[in-house]
Amino acid sequence: MAGDHLELLLNSTWRSALSVTGARGLPVLQDAGNVLRPQTSVKLSLRIPPTTDAPRATAFLKGLLESDPPYGARVRFTPETPSGGWNAPALAPWLLASLDRASRAHFGKPPAFAGVGGSIPFMSMLGQRFPSAQFLITGVLGPGSNAHGPNEFIHLPTGVRVTACVAEVLADHYRAAVR
Repeated sequence: MAGDHLELLLNSTWRSALSVTGARGLPVLQDAGNVLRPQTSVKLSLRIPPTTDAPRATAFLKGLLESDPPYGARVRFTPETPSGGWNAPALAPWLLASLDRASRAHFGKPPAFAGVGGSIPFMSMLGQRFPSAQFLITGVLGPGSNAHGPNEFIHLPTGVRVTACVAEVLADHYRAAVR
């Protein structure tokens, strides 16, 4: 986290982030103590910049984790299939204009763009398969939303507006194609 907007953008798009997404072998807080445990397992998620070679990054992480564990511990890293991220191309002028019109019509403001989820393997695959395609990737958040968390939900009025924006962009694309 950072207070500088540029640093926040870099942290969410172009910098690696390692997270523990699950654990086994850890006692619950009220039972925890300063004792050795026979085994602890954690599941890690490594988000990498979209242009980073995923298999190479995975091999590097494996080497870091297994090379010199402290106090005689044995560490084994078993990766799942590494997947690369997607570096979105610049928006075509027609798509940018369409998004601007739709956003102003339904939100009263120009569109806001956010680079997040640098490791979206499915988009990387589509981008490689269709290199000249334009993609509109959006999500619905809004006030009080809790994306990817417990009790995940969306703000329905925002969802309606985002849906209307996407519908207008699709209509613009259709009109341009039949001309």
